[in-house]
Amino acid sequence: MINTPTKNLEEIRRIELSKFLRTRRERINPENYGLPISPRRRTPGLKREEVAQLAGVSVSWYTWLEQGRPIQVSEQVLNSIARVFQLDWAERKHLFVLAKDYYPTQELATDNTCFISSNLQQVLDVFGICPAYVMDQRWQVVAWNKSACKIFADFSTLSPRDKNLIWLLFTDPYQKELLVEWEKEAKRCLAMFRISSDQYIAEPWFNELVNSLKNISSHFRKWWDLYDIQVPQGKCKKINHPVVGPVALQPTTLLSAESPELRIMVYTPLLDEDTNKLIKLNSV
Repeated sequence: MINTPTKNLEEIRRIELSKFLRTRRERINPENYGLPISPRRRTPGLKREEVAQLAGVSVSWYTWLEQGRPIQVSEQVLNSIARVFQLDWAERKHLFVLAKDYYPTQELATDNTCFISSNLQQVLDVFGICPAYVMDQRWQVVAWNKSACKIFADFSTLSPRDKNLIWLLFTDPYQKELLVEWEKEAKRCLAMFRISSDQYIAEPWFNELVNSLKNISSHFRKWWDLYDIQVPQGKCKKINHPVVGPVALQPTTLLSAESPELRIMVYTPLLDEDTNKLIKLNSV
C-alpha cells in the first residue's frame, strides 16, 4: 500500500481560498462597476484582470492568489479585494482566516457598522451604571457605554490611537491617577497583551505600536524587555475617581457569538457603596 503525502493546514487553506475567491468573483455583475457585458464574454462575473484593476494589484499577483500559490498578502489588499467582491462581515472574516489565519481588525475593516452590530451596542447599554466596552484583537476599544466614558476615558472623543488600551494605559496621565495600583495593573495588562498578540509580531501595526511606546514610555520600554506573559485574570480593579473617590470594580470578560474575536469587558461594583457611587457618577 502506497502512502500519499498528507496536505498540511496551510495548503488546505490555500485550496479553500482559491475556491472561495473564484466563487465570489463569478457572482459579481460587471455592470456594477460600469463594465460592459458583451456576447463574447465567457467568464461569469468579473475577469481576473478586472478584479486586479479594481483592487489596485497586478493581474499576475491576483492570479497567483486565486490559484492558491504561497504568496504574502497584506491586510490592506485583502480589504480591497473584499470591497471589490462586496463581501459582508462574515465573508470578510472567512477571507482573512483562509489568507492569513486570523480575523480582520477594526482599523482595516471597510464597514464599521458590520463590525459592531446594533445588537452588540444594545448589550453594552443594558449594563447601565456598570462600565462596559468591547475590545478587539489589537486591544482597540471599538464600542462602549456611557458609564465606561464616565469611569475610564471619554472614548467618543479619543483618536484611534488613544483608543488602544495599552497605548492609553502608558501615555495618558489620567490613568496613573485613576488606577490605585497603576504599576501592577500596567505590568499585568502588558503581560496579557504580549500573549494575546503573539500571532501579530510580524505585522507592521504591532511593531509600530511597540516601537512608539518604547520611545514614549520608559516604563513600557523597561517592562516590555522582561518578556512577562500572563493569561487573562479577573482581578479586582481599584480606582480613585476624581468625582466619587475610591471604587472597587470586578471585571468579567464575555464573548460575542456573532464576532468571537471580540471581547466584552464588563465591570461590576463589589459593594453597595461602590454601586451608589456609580449611580451618583452616572447621574451627573
